[in-house]
Amino acid sequence: MSERQRMVAGELYDPMDAELVTARTRARNLCQLLNASAEADTGTRRQILEELFGAGGESVLMQPPFFCDYGANIELGERVFFNFNCIILDVCPVRIGSFTLFGPSVQILTPMHPWNAEARRKKEFGKPVEIGSDVWVGGGAIILPGVRIGARAVIGAGSVVSRDIPDGTFAAGNPCRVVREIAE
Repeated sequence: MSERQRMVAGELYDPMDAELVTARTRARNLCQLLNASAEADTGTRRQILEELFGAGGESVLMQPPFFCDYGANIELGERVFFNFNCIILDVCPVRIGSFTLFGPSVQILTPMHPWNAEARRKKEFGKPVEIGSDVWVGGGAIILPGVRIGARAVIGAGSVVSRDIPDGTFAAGNPCRVVREIAE
């Protein structure tokens, strides 16, 4: 297996592998172009977003600045919205359903590091994140590796989501816990 295949599979991998360094540089250059683009330059922004994301760049709604590790590991449904200053560290797949909304400064994190200090110097690994359709994630929330957030859930601002959140629930806090079900 290549280091990239190991990374995406959630296995230990070398983040300094030349292929991965090149892929991160590509994504960071695209993010820099996106973040420097003028609000009125919608054509350039759309082109960058289509090139950046693994899927969904043709309909994503984005308020830069935005930052990610690879971009290619991010799969978006239809019309996902990111407000200002969102970050996705996508060493593993990040799948986001249609019509999901992210408030400002939301972070989605997939990287993990070994507990052993010596191993941590050379390798890392990750766990994928999955977010359903019609989810609203409040500003400043942090979604940790391996989490699944169900469809129609609402995550309170500033929450730290460290475990799965069921469909149709409101969850908040640090650690984020289900507060109640959402009545339709």
